[in-house]
Amino acid sequence: MLIRLATIEDINNLEEHDKHISKQELENSIRLNRVYVAESNGNFVGWLRYNLFWDNTPFMNMLYLLENSRGKGFGKQLVEYWENQMRMQNYEIVMTSTASDEYAQHFYNKLGYSTIGGFLLGEDPYEIILSKKL
Repeated sequence: MLIRLATIEDINNLEEHDKHISKQELENSIRLNRVYVAESNGNFVGWLRYNLFWDNTPFMNMLYLLENSRGKGFGKQLVEYWENQMRMQNYEIVMTSTASDEYAQHFYNKLGYSTIGGFLLGEDPYEIILSKKL
C-alpha cells in the first residue's frame, strides 16, 4: 500500500466519499497537508484527515476505507503512518473520537488508544474521545 499526502488532484475522489466536510474545507485541509491518501495497486482505497484540537494536538477527524478495502490491514497501516508523521513533527499525543455504537472504538483500543472522555450531542450516540501517547 502507498500512503501519501493528498493533493488538489485528489479532490474528486475525496469529495465523492467524504460527506462530513464541505469542498472548501476539504481543499483547505489538503493545502495544510492534513489529508493522507491510501492507494493499493494504483487504486484509491481510503484516506485519513486530521486537524488540531486546541490548536496544538493532532486530532484524527476521519479515517475511511472504501468498502472493498476493509479488513485488509489498510486502516492500521494508515493510522500508524499518520502517527509516525506526527512523531516526526514532535507531537507527543494524538487524539480521535468515535460513536459508541461503532466498532471503531475497539480498533483504536487495539492500536493503543485509551478512552479519555466523551459527550452527547443531541440525539446522536455517545461520542467517545480517545488519545494515545506517541
